[in-house]
Amino acid sequence: GDWDFWTDWKDRRLWVTVAPIVAITFPAAVQAWLWGRFRLPWGATVCVLGLLLGEWVNRYFNFWGWTYFPVNFVFPSQLIPSAIILDVVLLLSNSFTFTAVAGAMGWGLIFYPSNWPVIAPLHVPVEYNGMMMTLADLQGYHYVRTGTPEYIRMVEKGTLRTFGKDVAP
Repeated sequence: GDWDFWTDWKDRRLWVTVAPIVAITFPAAVQAWLWGRFRLPWGATVCVLGLLLGEWVNRYFNFWGWTYFPVNFVFPSQLIPSAIILDVVLLLSNSFTFTAVAGAMGWGLIFYPSNWPVIAPLHVPVEYNGMMMTLADLQGYHYVRTGTPEYIRMVEKGTLRTFGKDVAP
């Protein structure tokens, strides 16, 4: 969804909960099919690699090639560590039930720490025209996107708040 497209919307509240929940469905299905038919324990990782390849092609040609948004403004989430954990849990447990509980929990818990090194530089506070905001907010301020009114991004003056209304680190 939109929370995974835009850097200024990759916040600590909505992006961290929405993106892993939405992203686990296809890797889990491919993993179940490959494990059930062929006993291959790398279904989630292969699915995520294919998904990321498609995402990078989309981000490069559509966002950069057509609209000239910088690639560091629209990069996809890092899902490979989560997929590896899901595959390792299935390989070690040999149980779909345990993988659904423990593997899915590991998928969600490792999502934010694996993305933090990429997102952290964008949460640095900057001062711009007397306003204090994060670098992600500044990007959203300069690269205005069209959209319906509920998607229009407003940057608050004098605060370090992200889209999720949390104070940025």
